[in-house]
Amino acid sequence: MSETYIVKEQEQGQRIDKILVAVTEGYSRSQIKIWFDKQLVSVNGQTVKQNYKCQTNDQLEWTVPDVVPLEVQAENIPLNIVYEDKDILVVNKESGMVVHPAAGHQDDTLVNALLYHCEDLSGINGVARPGIVHRIDKDTSGLLVVAKNDTAHERLAAQLQQKKVKRAYKAIVHGEIPHDYGTVDAPIGRSEKNRQLMDVVENGKQAVTHFEVLERMHGKFSFIKCVLETGRTHQIRVHMKYIGYPLVGDPKYGQRKTIDVEGQALHAYQLSFEHPITNEWLEFEAPLPDKFSHVLENIRKSH
Repeated sequence: MSETYIVKEQEQGQRIDKILVAVTEGYSRSQIKIWFDKQLVSVNGQTVKQNYKCQTNDQLEWTVPDVVPLEVQAENIPLNIVYEDKDILVVNKESGMVVHPAAGHQDDTLVNALLYHCEDLSGINGVARPGIVHRIDKDTSGLLVVAKNDTAHERLAAQLQQKKVKRAYKAIVHGEIPHDYGTVDAPIGRSEKNRQLMDVVENGKQAVTHFEVLERMHGKFSFIKCVLETGRTHQIRVHMKYIGYPLVGDPKYGQRKTIDVEGQALHAYQLSFEHPITNEWLEFEAPLPDKFSHVLENIRKSH
């Protein structure tokens, strides 16, 4: 299936691969290079090279090639299952666990564990991501729902798209936020300075994060609750950095001098949605993991 994009006036003269990275969320420049190598990208009906300089109103068209399935092995990895029935399961993921296999992380992922635990998982996201409806970062702990069949997957994905799924996180950030409540409404896309990072960019996708300050600690840190209205890659991490309060321990978006923790202090503690088959409203809550609680207590005591 092909996708198209019309080049805007402010993008005049930009390389086509740079524009494609910005408008195709989730694909790196190296992945997009493969599209050019396979002649899957055209401008106004003519195939071009990745260094083509775009002109205003150029029509870009590209086809994402089929992913070669990974040989994903079932692994007997313990899972903290909060809820399970014949259609879905809700998992409380540990910090440090990658959700699905990818380059550099073929084993010890949530998918490897799910394949061992479940006889069936939805196939909509392919062999590499069976059952995965949404994801959370490797070093973020907390709740996510997994689909066991395609019907459940499609209906859960529709709820996410319609913003019916409620997701709340707890986080520790640098700095004392002076106001009790706030909303960050700023579009997120690939960083123009570093394509491996996300950033608030003019042509990004809409991203909205609501936050509430739960506790201020010694003028140096804030313990907060964040509620997602959208679900962009690294959304909370990017938005909190953007307003000047980066997450404690965040290796990508945090301060250089931070508290010694294993990854960002971020926990997906609440998840609510409509059961995709029974239509029952389900609500789940996961307590703060011990690592997170210890960091919180140490900040309270040491400052």
